[in-house]
Amino acid sequence: MKTAVGMAKNNTLALIFADFKEITKVRLAVSVVFSSIAGYFLGAYEINLLSIFLLAFGGYCMVGASNAFNQVIERDLDALMKRTRNRPIPSGRMSVSMAMSVAVILTLLGVITLYLLNPKTAMFGAISIFLYTSVYTPLKTKTPLSVFVGAFPGAIPFMLGWVAATNDFGIEPGTLFMIQFFWQFPHFWALGWMLHEDYERGGFKMLPTGKKDAGTALQIIMYTVWMMVISIIPVFGITGRLTLSIPAAIIIFMLGGVMLFFAFKLYAKRDTVTAKKLMLASVSYITLVQIIYVIDKYI
Repeated sequence: MKTAVGMAKNNTLALIFADFKEITKVRLAVSVVFSSIAGYFLGAYEINLLSIFLLAFGGYCMVGASNAFNQVIERDLDALMKRTRNRPIPSGRMSVSMAMSVAVILTLLGVITLYLLNPKTAMFGAISIFLYTSVYTPLKTKTPLSVFVGAFPGAIPFMLGWVAATNDFGIEPGTLFMIQFFWQFPHFWALGWMLHEDYERGGFKMLPTGKKDAGTALQIIMYTVWMMVISIIPVFGITGRLTLSIPAAIIIFMLGGVMLFFAFKLYAKRDTVTAKKLMLASVSYITLVQIIYVIDKYI
């Protein structure tokens, strides 16, 4: 009997943990934490393990809070889409009040934790939550410009790490912000292309022209080019302490070229398979760029 009760408790805890991971979008949150830690390594004069822990924990809380608020706001729309109908709220596994409690607690924990690093880091974290939940989320069903607005909170993490390490905002974190800002357009539009029909069920307007057409593909190409240029700007020595060697810049430019190849391919084919390849290439790109920047600084 005790064994059965114990197993039931373990199963319940496992389900609660699974729902927590889903409402905070654990994979997205971890990728954001990765970006912020990369930014920290780039900005830090010396590595402090406590600071890295606070940044990781606070960053996860902030992203988790944004995603929880987002799922509360969009719960009725999530129920309409195949991709999201099994999320904790629309499936009925989690109440709205419980999700709101999670979001509020994570917000408070995130702001306090980042404030322990320095006030500027907490401020940018709070701005990120506000823009994501109060501006980007409501605009998603109104205008394709929501992606532009959403790119602001989405670009903060890489920059946030530098600010956490230095308590300063200048040309260096500004450059990191711009790299991730321009990267998001080909990334999200490729994702929007893949999931266009599902997004339409929820009433979301995610593609710049509203269609999987040449106009959308052309804008993906243009923003990919901008991303490639901005990603190697530090090689010219005009971004303060943020520097990049010529070999590293060449590698990064070539990685961008892979994305550009798929962007042109999408323009030619306009199919979901190519959009998925572009999306996967974009995920690899931003991860590798951040790793290369950090390695380049320390070797």
